[in-house]
Amino acid sequence: MGLGNLFLGFRRSNRLLLPVMMLILGLVLTVNFLDWNQGPQSFFSGMLTIDNFSVAFTGIVLLTALVLVPFSQKYVLDEEANLAEYYSLLLFSMVGAIMLVSYNHLLMLFLGIEILSVAMYVLAGSDKRNVRSNEAALKYFLMGAFFTGILLFGMALVYGATGTFELSSISFAAQNPVNATLRPMLYIGMLLMLLGMAFKVGAAPFHFWTPDVYEGTPTFFTAFMSTVVKVAGFAAWLKLLVQAFPAASAQGVWLPTLTAMCVLTLLVGNVGAVAQTSVKRMLAYSSISHAGYLLVALVAFNGALEGPTANGIMFYLLAYSVATVTAFAVLKLVADARHREDYAGFNGLAKTNPLLAFCLTISMLSLAGIPLTGGFFGKFFVFMAAVENGYIGLVVFAVVMSMVSIYYYLRPIIAMYMRDADEETAVPVPVTTFQSGALLVLALLTVLLGVLPGLLAGVL
Repeated sequence: MGLGNLFLGFRRSNRLLLPVMMLILGLVLTVNFLDWNQGPQSFFSGMLTIDNFSVAFTGIVLLTALVLVPFSQKYVLDEEANLAEYYSLLLFSMVGAIMLVSYNHLLMLFLGIEILSVAMYVLAGSDKRNVRSNEAALKYFLMGAFFTGILLFGMALVYGATGTFELSSISFAAQNPVNATLRPMLYIGMLLMLLGMAFKVGAAPFHFWTPDVYEGTPTFFTAFMSTVVKVAGFAAWLKLLVQAFPAASAQGVWLPTLTAMCVLTLLVGNVGAVAQTSVKRMLAYSSISHAGYLLVALVAFNGALEGPTANGIMFYLLAYSVATVTAFAVLKLVADARHREDYAGFNGLAKTNPLLAFCLTISMLSLAGIPLTGGFFGKFFVFMAAVENGYIGLVVFAVVMSMVSIYYYLRPIIAMYMRDADEETAVPVPVTTFQSGALLVLALLTVLLGVLPGLLAGVL
């Protein structure tokens, strides 16, 4: 009975769980880098591999979660919130993300996707009092289950054609088939897996769930979804294309599909964001557009997991994650105080909360790819890799779309600095010292990545 009361008291003590979560993430982040340059280490009969690639992307996942947790303050103060359950699901989802950046076997790829996805399905519908949250969870679950089936079907065809789930063995079997009549089965399986992975990262034309799910999901979990899920998804996609399907690229199997998907994603993401009146939906389309820029790197990629292009993708994902967490964090604070998610909700924010306005400005400039921010060099590295491999037309199109993005990224800045708030939204937004410190760290990191991009040069 005494033990039960202890656990009940611990559950009600939400304030204790926030520093505990921060401590856990900080310790795991520190321990993660102890494996740096230790050489490839295999676990579970070679199904998981820890190397510099997995350590680097795991670090981005953990760092993103660490700087995002301070903005769960609303749940800390809500005595009805099941904070322990929220944090447990976040930790489970990060386990799935880490599996996605470390897998060496298609079974681990599937398990990582499911562990990550199931936790996010629950978190998307965690606001039981909001109908939009319930709708988001239902849409995400149904569409996610459908595309998981497509991914599994593709895995089954690949296995049927190669007789293995191990990445390097699939690559060898694709280049040296025992039975050439099975080659069409292999190629169809590759394309189906490509489509399944495209859904997970929100690439067009499989992006249709993203705006509604992002809008309905509680903002704190939307920020987690748009960063951690995307980082893990692209790292997994990169490993799949480089280690399992490299020969198929030269034979023109998945490369044309990936190129078409890249162009469509850039177009849909940027043009769709222009038409939005909600900042949250704009950030959802922004997430789609950044998937398109990352697809440029995947199309141009022709090397190993350690090299300039892989390093550029890692840098891009780090800069994107830092800027996106900042944007969603400021949006959450403003929406909680002013109960609005449109651009008008940011009117006059520079007068009432200069720190929030400054940090959001840095975030928007980075996402737009303006110089002296991490986002500029992220796009620069990706575009340079594509140019060096002859994809000049694709880069020109991506640059044009990046210019279009400046319009919708400047809209919140204009609202904060050039428009006056009405009586309803003129009140200052409450921000704790802890949250202010986290925002300053994020803004400083964004500028640091833009001023000293060479700090991460040659990491991979």
